[in-house]
Amino acid sequence: MTLVNYDPFMGIRQLQDDINRLFSGATTNDSSSVTADWVPSVDINEFDEKFQLYVDVPGVDPKDVEVTLEGGVLTITGERFVQAEKADENIVRRRAERGAGRFYRRFILPDIVDAEKVKATGRNGVLEILIPKQAKALPRRIEVAA
Repeated sequence: MTLVNYDPFMGIRQLQDDINRLFSGATTNDSSSVTADWVPSVDINEFDEKFQLYVDVPGVDPKDVEVTLEGGVLTITGERFVQAEKADENIVRRRAERGAGRFYRRFILPDIVDAEKVKATGRNGVLEILIPKQAKALPRRIEVAA
């Protein structure tokens, strides 16, 4: 006989996650939740001269992440594998909350970005993507002659 921790809200949390994934994909016009096994969280900051994205991809080697920019669409794809367990251990998985498998995110960028100067770096499970704006798109102050 095996003892299992009882979580009365586990079903509710799973339902809430499924509903959030369903509606977040519909409102953002993004197919990420349909084509991916899990969807990484992303923070987006906009500055006068650039956009900055922070993508949470813990457990994914940065060299295994593919970042492409084509037709004004930034695409981030990769895969996180389930942690391998030793074959000689008899472990029964009771709960798995970390997503594993393929991930996929897309962002439609404005025309003002400089596609040739996009840079991506990864460290400590966070992918940072810097997308500079074109110099002509930056606001400039115009002197008024007297």
